[in-house]
Amino acid sequence: MTLTLRLPQQAGLRRYAQYLSPLGWAAAVFAVLVVFMAVFAPSLAPYDPDYVDLNNVLAGPGAGHLLGTDALGRDLLSRLMYGGRTSLLGPAIVMVGSTVLGMLLGLAAGWSRGWLGRLLSRFFDLLFAFPALLLAMLAIALFGKGLTAPIIAMTIAYVPYVARLTQALVTAERSRPYVQAYQVLGFRTPWVVLGRVLPNLIPTVGAQSTLNFGYVLADLAALSFIGLGIQPPTSDWGAMIEEARGALLGGHLLPAFWPALVVVLVVVAVNIIGEELSDRIGGKLA
Repeated sequence: MTLTLRLPQQAGLRRYAQYLSPLGWAAAVFAVLVVFMAVFAPSLAPYDPDYVDLNNVLAGPGAGHLLGTDALGRDLLSRLMYGGRTSLLGPAIVMVGSTVLGMLLGLAAGWSRGWLGRLLSRFFDLLFAFPALLLAMLAIALFGKGLTAPIIAMTIAYVPYVARLTQALVTAERSRPYVQAYQVLGFRTPWVVLGRVLPNLIPTVGAQSTLNFGYVLADLAALSFIGLGIQPPTSDWGAMIEEARGALLGGHLLPAFWPALVVVLVVVAVNIIGEELSDRIGGKLA
């Protein structure tokens, strides 16, 4: 007698294409373009982002400086490109770190029906009590300004969001026939959880983590804007807005407008992608 296990179809990266609308694809293309320009900024940027040219202070857009210059004569386009490296790196680290930790804790909480599951649930509730931005500011107060402390703090703060989702998915998944069949056949629990249950959770959890990326990007930009994140002269979108406050009071809008516009567009693009993936993948897998 041959027993055939029919597993749920697993969604890989190549299947994500069917989950995006034309608007979602436009957002994805824009996000990829921003990442490309940030990664290859040393080759694409027309100027050194820290080069001071006092003869071109607060110059408007033109052939020499496509987006104009700031109060020190630094090229805004170059600083935007280089600023993307720090502005995108921090949220990426937080997203990956919180997703990995959250999925592991969520798997343990969802699979365990004893004291471990209850303890982890209370731990998630405790973390929910601390807003990510507040926790990041506390870490900065303890360990100093920069990128490291807020990244670690926000990673911890976003863990319960991923963990709760994973816990709910695992609780539903463990009652499915294919999991029970594996258990009846004597397969070890770690193999069933990590080899069969986990791959079926990745698409839905990944969609939620995409949304988290946009939230973290806005939070880290806010920290840099109030002077607690990336410190000058390092290029960063939030820091660029803070540096442009003096020019803004003098009636020069562009030094603050361009980085603010990029932050808004990237957050909106990532949220569009995350919302569409979350809604459509969630509906498919429900």
